[in-house]
Amino acid sequence: MQFDFNNPYGSTRLPLFARNVVSTSHPLAAQAGLRMLLKGGNAVDAAIAAAAAIAITEPVSNGLGSDAFCMVWDGRRLHGLNASGPAPATWTPSYFERKYGAQSAPPKRGWDSVTVPGAVAAWAALSERFGKLPFADLFEPAIEVAERGYLVPVVVQQKWRAATPELQQLPGFAQSFMPWGRAPQVGELFRFPAAARGLRAIARSKGRDFYEGEIAQALVKFSADNGGSLAAADLASYQAQWVEPIAKTYRSYTLHEIPPNGQGIAALIALGILSHFDLTGLPVDSVDAQHLQIEAMKLAFADVYRYVADPRSMEVSPEQMLDDAYLATRARLIDPRRAQNFQAGNPIKGGTIYLSAADERGMMVSFIQSNYMGFGSGVVEPTFGVSLHNRGHGFSTDPAAPNKANLVAPGKRPFHTIIPAFLTRGGEAVMSYGVMGGNMQPQGHMQTLVRMLDYGQNPQAACDAPRWRFNQGLNINAEAGMRPETVRGLQALGHELDVIDDSYQDFGAGQFIWRAGDPALEGYVAASDARRDGQAVGF
Repeated sequence: MQFDFNNPYGSTRLPLFARNVVSTSHPLAAQAGLRMLLKGGNAVDAAIAAAAAIAITEPVSNGLGSDAFCMVWDGRRLHGLNASGPAPATWTPSYFERKYGAQSAPPKRGWDSVTVPGAVAAWAALSERFGKLPFADLFEPAIEVAERGYLVPVVVQQKWRAATPELQQLPGFAQSFMPWGRAPQVGELFRFPAAARGLRAIARSKGRDFYEGEIAQALVKFSADNGGSLAAADLASYQAQWVEPIAKTYRSYTLHEIPPNGQGIAALIALGILSHFDLTGLPVDSVDAQHLQIEAMKLAFADVYRYVADPRSMEVSPEQMLDDAYLATRARLIDPRRAQNFQAGNPIKGGTIYLSAADERGMMVSFIQSNYMGFGSGVVEPTFGVSLHNRGHGFSTDPAAPNKANLVAPGKRPFHTIIPAFLTRGGEAVMSYGVMGGNMQPQGHMQTLVRMLDYGQNPQAACDAPRWRFNQGLNINAEAGMRPETVRGLQALGHELDVIDDSYQDFGAGQFIWRAGDPALEGYVAASDARRDGQAVGF
């Protein structure tokens, strides 16, 4: 791929060129990963160190109580890891009906939105299988940041301030994240000694303390004291799961995603549909090019929301959803002259951080962890600083809902939004990347990849380009930087399009590491999204 390294979108950022790279949404996390590479570690060591650090520096998106997913290119092949956690043993539709009455999902906040957190198990599993440095070494930067503190940056502070009114009454939140009785201001020094204590226990026990030791005991007690049902057995039985990524080829490149219970398959479906159109014959930011991508994404989400759940419960397989003949029939539903409201087809036959790291030996890591919806549940175990996600809200509690496979049940994983991505060509690694932000993630995967593969935009330019976001029905949001004539043209086709200015969640934020030139050179071109506070660093 020959990239154009001009940037038509006016960004002041240029791609980073280096043989060893870490790209994250917070500079201190990127530097934590870089320290491991300079210490002789590999890309997996760097990714774990960065993930631990960003759990401290970007608490508005993730924490020690997050879930995680990862893909690792070990230099020869790709491996997938699903570290999303299951429901506690007490969770059934009747459990929620007794506590909350009839509703379609578990609550958005509080203990009854918390499934077993998987991020710590992901760190341990990755280190055990691929890591080079001692596990405890990987946590030195994060512990240092938590104890000494860090100056709160602009984007993190904005989201911190916005979340505080809703979350300040939840157990442990004010004690942990409102040390002055309010959210911190830009540039204020925030220390998190409780999380440093938790990190030390995790480092010392190779993660087992979180699931069987003193952290687990503290979590179970805090849950019981505040009306939750997380039990010691729920934590002790948890293991992250190694999985085979699913894939779809587009323009001679192959995009890989983690299989369900995540929504990565949506990007694959959309690209499979787009492969039936000649996008390269259309100007990159034209109405026609954007309309086709929007409609393909809408078709993808129609199927994903209908069918995707814990794979043990799904009534269709990913292979059926990605079948070429089926996607061809879906592509024929697109009308280039008008926007449509699509329904699911029948494929049956008969608040997140993303980071990436790559090293000069060819190892590449695509890693994502999240508390969901900003701070997640809003619950923070105060002894060890464990800020807990709210992934349980992704379940359905209504037995009559169309996607019965996602009905809450003990030990089941909920529908998940966080998805790392990986690109190969001819069986060789090409790019480790991801775009954060709820259902924006597969949309961002598709939009940025189309810009790179169909239009030759370099990773930073593709990252900087204005994005749209499909919500539901005909409703679309467009980023303020989108050309006015494109906005008007899409509206004329029937898209109910609103231009909005909040980029943090609405349009996601990405990190990209593209393997440059001859594979033997082991060099990379890296980008970091200006929509957050982060950077790509390397040597």
